Amino acid sequence: MIIPLTNSQCHRGLVLTYILFAIGFVFLVKGADWLVDGASVLAGRLRVSGLVIGLTIVAFGTSAPELGVNLYASFQGTTDIAINNILGSNIFNILFILGVSAIIYPLLVRGDTVWQQIPMTFFAAVVLGILANDALIDRAGASVLSRIDGIILLVFFMIFIYYVLGRARRERKDVKEPPTGAKQYGLIKTILYIVLGLAGLTLGSKWLVDGAVKLAEALGASQSLIGLTIVAVGTSLPELATSAVAAYKKNTDIAVGNIVGSNIFNIFFILGISSVVTPLPFNTASNINTGATIVASVLLFIVMFTGAKRHLLERWEGIIFIALYAGFIAYSILQG
Repeated sequence: MIIPLTNSQCHRGLVLTYILFAIGFVFLVKGADWLVDGASVLAGRLRVSGLVIGLTIVAFGTSAPELGVNLYASFQGTTDIAINNILGSNIFNILFILGVSAIIYPLLVRGDTVWQQIPMTFFAAVVLGILANDALIDRAGASVLSRIDGIILLVFFMIFIYYVLGRARRERKDVKEPPTGAKQYGLIKTILYIVLGLAGLTLGSKWLVDGAVKLAEALGASQSLIGLTIVAVGTSLPELATSAVAAYKKNTDIAVGNIVGSNIFNIFFILGISSVVTPLPFNTASNINTGATIVASVLLFIVMFTGAKRHLLERWEGIIFIALYAGFIAYSILQG
């Protein structure tokens, strides 16, 4: 027999949710602090740049929530969440997270990031748009991200990893020892910082999202609106915390590498794995989000050549990025 919850029990449950919401914020910030410190030291120990670590270990770690949400959505058959979660997260990553990070500390971007990695984020979004739009391109009866499409995405992911590893090998030849003045930890402590940082980010983001969903439901928000905003933003909280802390510590390589790497991971790896597990039907209405992802990548490339200094995302540009994201969310809400 199911015993209904009393009003006092429901009230206690809400109070606990909001307490965890506050604790989650603390975990998120501290986890990002540990992850950035551990990643910076690991880069020094491996004699590679923070960008390489940001593109790989940090990007993969902070993309773990998107992977978990998408695999769960794939098994449950909620394909709209699986695809829109990734598209929403990628838009949030570029416009909001890089915007916030640039306001904290202007982001100096390496030349090869401008000419190679940022175009990769654009390329990934375009490939997704082509593979998913069977109805528009092939005049098929329906659009679907099939298992074959997933394998294609995973092949591109392996090419990306090969590129990053090749870059790491070249950097190791050029750097003979860690930079002077950098933090130095033992290997065990370094790994512990990274693991604890990722754990803090994961727990913190979950508790924050749970609290935000409860609050949105209490305010009468629809499930679709919650999915579009809170789920997409919530799974990107690790990226936000990590890049913001990295910018505060003036480690722009990790701040930028984390976002660029996460966006590439999200499409090539996470959507690749998700569609191999279960083919994902694609709603053509999602092309608005696909287009917004492409535009955000192009915009990031363009601002590398504006302002007083090339390859620098300045504070005023960060403000524009945030304003654009706010406009996109407002449009999405109005469209229902």
